[in-house]
Amino acid sequence: MKFKKTKKISKKNKVENVLHPKKFKVPKSNDVVDKEPIKIEPESLERHDTGISKLNPANAKTKLAKTKLEKEKAKFEEGIKTAARAEILNADGAGFIKLEEEDDLPTTFLKQHEICEAVDIASASKHFELTLPRYGPYRFDYTPNGRHLLYGPYRFDYTPNGRHLLLGGKRGHVAAIDWPTKKLHNETNVLEGVRDVQWLHTETMYAVAQKRWTHIYDWQGTELHCIKHLHDVKRLEFLPRHFLLVAATNTSFLHWLDTSMGKLVNSFRSSEGPFNAMTQNPANGIILTGNGKGTVSLWSPNVKEPLVQMLTHKGIVKGLSVDTTGKYLVSTGMDARLRLWDLRMYKQMQEFKFNSNIGEVTFSQRRSIAVSTGNVVRVFEDPIIGKPTGSPTLMYTCRGLVTNLQFCPYEDVLGVGHEQGFVSLLVPGSGDPNVDALFHNPYESKQQRREREVRVLLEKIPPEMITLDIIGLNRVKKDEPKEEVEEKDLLGRTFPKKKKQQRDPNQPWSALDRFRKVE
Repeated sequence: MKFKKTKKISKKNKVENVLHPKKFKVPKSNDVVDKEPIKIEPESLERHDTGISKLNPANAKTKLAKTKLEKEKAKFEEGIKTAARAEILNADGAGFIKLEEEDDLPTTFLKQHEICEAVDIASASKHFELTLPRYGPYRFDYTPNGRHLLYGPYRFDYTPNGRHLLLGGKRGHVAAIDWPTKKLHNETNVLEGVRDVQWLHTETMYAVAQKRWTHIYDWQGTELHCIKHLHDVKRLEFLPRHFLLVAATNTSFLHWLDTSMGKLVNSFRSSEGPFNAMTQNPANGIILTGNGKGTVSLWSPNVKEPLVQMLTHKGIVKGLSVDTTGKYLVSTGMDARLRLWDLRMYKQMQEFKFNSNIGEVTFSQRRSIAVSTGNVVRVFEDPIIGKPTGSPTLMYTCRGLVTNLQFCPYEDVLGVGHEQGFVSLLVPGSGDPNVDALFHNPYESKQQRREREVRVLLEKIPPEMITLDIIGLNRVKKDEPKEEVEEKDLLGRTFPKKKKQQRDPNQPWSALDRFRKVE
């Protein structure tokens, strides 16, 4: 009997036949489902646009440069659309307050314990109060009847990811807390008056403006540096993109200290007197200060004079705050006025009058405004939409005079520092519900924190680039036409350089033209 030989199929061929079948056709995407493009709102595109829309490739000098710019612009525009389209995955919505139909009272009369009963357990645990009377002021006073001891103010600061809290009492009490878990990092008494506290680029280091000098501590309470250049400091601010610690003193000095190198970038004295309020513009790194004459000044470390001066109030400026986009400024003064300003045109948008003097003020990530009048805190909804705000959304009465206000990033929480301690209030709808973990990750590990610290240090922006017009930084300055240079002969005599006579392109060219004398 004869048998036919069969070809052996190796395992490799089997795998290839399985991975690359030839008998089956892969259906095209158009044959399966007709996918419609996802609609992207223009507001979302504008929010993610970094200025690439203003790039015009037609201004390029050569065709090669024009094609390169067109490709780069298309690449960036596709990235902007992808980032805007990815916002659909942000399923978390902002909080809000909704009353039942039976309740006729406005939300102004809502108490904190009523809000805690209506929310989940994790959110309810974010409302707490720290009563710290004995760690209060370095200087204290009694009431006129002599029965109560008045304790001084507490200053505090949140980290950019909203995870850690730093407290500083006027009498010298300093504490660093992981406030969601209520874990205490360190607690110490510096035995000196504390005027302000400020986190640095990470939660492992913070600055304390003490009565004499400014000190740098780690999160275990160990003193790392004593900066004697920053003495008699009243307010502190930190610019994370530039690694600059800004200090305003009682002697009207402004200091910019580079914390990455320990170098004093600039230091000069202004002619405005002591600064009562200071804040920063997160969009361009400009420092805003308020003085006793009702003037708000904009400062840069590159210029020793104010870039812009705005007459905002008829009395002392008490509070300043800029929103996260850097477009709007809210200010309060002793004239019992709260004014909203447009920093793009430096014009007043709205004005609100109160019955008593206004103190601190702050913006939230969703543009809610918190204002303090004495020991009462009032929270208003977004007033930038053009509709005047009536009654406040929420009110809270503290145990002492309010001295500091700040919304916690990515949380519906308002921190209030007062004479008797600190209180954390629940304000539904004030924080951004979707966290960008690439920049601010509240759950980052030690390795992620180290990598972020190295990345931010490599992307550090030099202080020379702090300017009001950030769009002009990506423009190339064209060289001005040079003046005509005089020529010298062998005897040293100078005479103006002769201009070359240009030939008329319409005139026919001849080979004998080069032998003709040019007049």
